[in-house]
Amino acid sequence: MRAAVFHDRHDIRVEDVPEPGPLGPRDVRLRPSLCGICGTDLHEYAAGPIVIPTEPHPLTGVSGAQILGHEFSATVLETGAEVSGVAPGDRVSVMPLLYCGTCYFCRRGLNHLCPKMACTGLSWHGGGIAEQVVVPDYQVHRLPDTVTDEQGALIEPTAVAAYGIDRTGMVPGDTVLITGAGPIGALSALYAHASGAAQVIVSEPHEGRRKLADALGVATVLDPGSTDIAEAVRDLTGGVGADVAAECSGSQAGLTSALAAVRAHGAVTQVGLHVRPATIDPMDLSNRDLSLIGTWCYPVYDWPRITALVGSGRLPVEKVLSDVIDAGDVVARGFERLLSPDTDAQKILVRVEG
Repeated sequence: MRAAVFHDRHDIRVEDVPEPGPLGPRDVRLRPSLCGICGTDLHEYAAGPIVIPTEPHPLTGVSGAQILGHEFSATVLETGAEVSGVAPGDRVSVMPLLYCGTCYFCRRGLNHLCPKMACTGLSWHGGGIAEQVVVPDYQVHRLPDTVTDEQGALIEPTAVAAYGIDRTGMVPGDTVLITGAGPIGALSALYAHASGAAQVIVSEPHEGRRKLADALGVATVLDPGSTDIAEAVRDLTGGVGADVAAECSGSQAGLTSALAAVRAHGAVTQVGLHVRPATIDPMDLSNRDLSLIGTWCYPVYDWPRITALVGSGRLPVEKVLSDVIDAGDVVARGFERLLSPDTDAQKILVRVEG
């Protein structure tokens, strides 16, 4: 079968690989439909291997060349003898995290913090940019007719964005600031709006991404290169500041402006991943009674809720979609385009053809 395989930095090849073998009793064989290129995938391509293991993974035993893709929708081809939740022909979205199920965190429902956590498409025997993949049944969630394959492939990044907003403690009527308008920032804006935010404000220095964020139709979009974000947010909130903020840029500037722009007793979640240390003023946290909260992935049980929200029409995740490309173009029209400083793309899905 054909698959997009990571071999090393700047070395992703669409090549023939063996089909996955026979199913275990709780396994599901899938034919991926559409798969997103994630920021994590871009980091792997540009500077990896980072997350992709070079030694056998403690949970999966996987190392070396890796079939990519962890944001995907698919059709069920075959199920193991003990699988009851899905059947051949069902359209599904995949929650890609794998976990041990027995550690301190797993036993408390915090499976995304499992010390042995792995991920389909990064540290598993397959991924979503392939003609077939076999995954455990707990990863597979049926899509209703009201959710398209495109939307189904966007459930995973939407779960990241939703968790970042939820962890702020946002309630309906709040003003929400989002720093960074990449795919996660854009989905955060859509989710905050769908969750009842009275006002969503987005800060983004890249002109193209500001235009894309403005086209979502749910936020006031600001340029931090020409605007003091904290001052602008206070102007938009009667001098108070944002109630909460989600920092989605992974930058020092984004974190600094998010902390400066929230009101006293406000909360900031760090959603975007920093590739180098950042500094904060702890005295400011104390003086203004602020909460700075880290987030990692998402609750693994959140797929049905987010899928239902998308299916209701209240959360139009497809608005972040820039293009759908063929698997053979995944490097030139996918990775290279997204990494270009002048990119006009926000989210790209790869069409997987069997």
